[in-house]
Amino acid sequence: MNQMPPPADNLLRRLEQLLGIGVALSKERDINKLLEAILVAAQNITNADGGTLYRMTEERTLKFEIMRNDTLGIAMGGTSGVTIPFYPLYLHDKEGKPIYSMVATYAVHHDESVNIADAYTEEGFDFSGTKNFDKKTGYRSKSFLTVPMKNHEDEIIGVLQLINAKDPATGEVVAFSDADRHLAESLASQAAIALTNRLLINRLEDLFESFINLINAAIDDKSPYTGGHCERVPVLTMLLAEAVNNCRFGPLKDFTMSDRDRYELKIAGLLHDCGKVTTPVHVVDKATKLQTIFDRIELIDTRFEVVKRDAEAAALRSGGGAEAKLREIDDDREFLRRVNIGGEAMSEADQDRVRAIARKYSWRDPAGNTVGILSEEEVKNLTIRAGTLTPEERQVINHHIEVTIQMLEALPWPRHLTNVPEYAGGHHERMDGKGYPRGLTREQMSVQARCMGIADIFEALTAKDRPYKKGKTLSESLIILGKFKQMGHIDPDLFDVFMWEKVYEKYAQQFLDPEQIDVVDLNMIPGYTPPPAH
Repeated sequence: MNQMPPPADNLLRRLEQLLGIGVALSKERDINKLLEAILVAAQNITNADGGTLYRMTEERTLKFEIMRNDTLGIAMGGTSGVTIPFYPLYLHDKEGKPIYSMVATYAVHHDESVNIADAYTEEGFDFSGTKNFDKKTGYRSKSFLTVPMKNHEDEIIGVLQLINAKDPATGEVVAFSDADRHLAESLASQAAIALTNRLLINRLEDLFESFINLINAAIDDKSPYTGGHCERVPVLTMLLAEAVNNCRFGPLKDFTMSDRDRYELKIAGLLHDCGKVTTPVHVVDKATKLQTIFDRIELIDTRFEVVKRDAEAAALRSGGGAEAKLREIDDDREFLRRVNIGGEAMSEADQDRVRAIARKYSWRDPAGNTVGILSEEEVKNLTIRAGTLTPEERQVINHHIEVTIQMLEALPWPRHLTNVPEYAGGHHERMDGKGYPRGLTREQMSVQARCMGIADIFEALTAKDRPYKKGKTLSESLIILGKFKQMGHIDPDLFDVFMWEKVYEKYAQQFLDPEQIDVVDLNMIPGYTPPPAH
């Protein structure tokens, strides 16, 4: 026997409650929290003592997702951390015939709600499991309301089952009313749409991130030397941004991030070097000054062999010894091999010696022409002051950030990701406006973009997979980073948080070799300022 219809004001209150629930469900991003919210809302709106939410699996079974019982204090599944110890409900038996004996499976097969006043007197369903549960717990499962959840394509994606409606006035267990059923069906419909939308959004986000990882994998495949960079910079960026978010003193104490802000910054970090997909491999991987597709030092070695042969022949003709001349030739050749490796600073004396060697020796090329042992282009490369790149090659490398910005600004970003191009495109700018590509100043940049700038530099300093240098220790890297603060290269306030919150230590534990993690003497770090009293 169903309850009498509730008073109009009570029904109106529950309808208003239903509308509020729909809005709340549409805003929930976490799947587990969303499922819990659906069941709890259904309990509240029907005054049910407990319930179960099942989800349809790809194998066409009903999986227990959330279980609640207020009287018994049961909270299982979802965010509770308690695993539901029940097997899924099968919709078909071993012969493939539909199973109608379970209320939940019956509701799926018939695509209709099932309202049972008393499970102990109801015929046609198997409530043995329920009765066994009652025997063990001393509970009395009586009224059941079971409602299928259908998405926008009219597919059943789950089942909402409520147990033991309670009379609001007496607390007595009663049957679910027709109004309860209608409200539960409306809620189930809203819940199914909210759940489907969230699952779809999650899948699209997964697809989007997989596509980003695909781009980064292509960059990694082009250049194994810088492959890890695309992975490490986003991690370090987030470590620093979280440190700023958690810091409750200093100039940036009011900076906060929501989960959406975090996701936006994460995506920007993953895409910050996507323009490198267009950078020529021989420039990205240029391990030595003379490297193009191969290291041309081998060609110069061959020329020196010709010069040595000629010197030996000349010595034989003149009847003099060639030992001193050959030692000089070998010494000059070894010098060129050494400076070809590159480094942080080539002295002017070494640069002059390269030019002198170019003037000193000549050889006869395959066409029979007498030419200098080094071409102008080779001299230019061998006299590179720092690193292995010529100014033109460095410009090619630097162009990747312009390509990154062009690529990202061309995409139709949704509202919660509109800042991705700005965050990703600013990691080579400087606080004093002397960076590139747009010469932005600190005031023209977001905190997130400035975080990425520090992350990009610190990762490059400590990276151990570059072809032209070894990874620096923590102390060496922080000394350079501190100098960058003093020079107006990086944000001074972010550098302070980087030091105060020991972001460098958290990063080091994840990515640095043990020999790189030395003891940091803060007194030796340029620009270091102790945290203010708080």
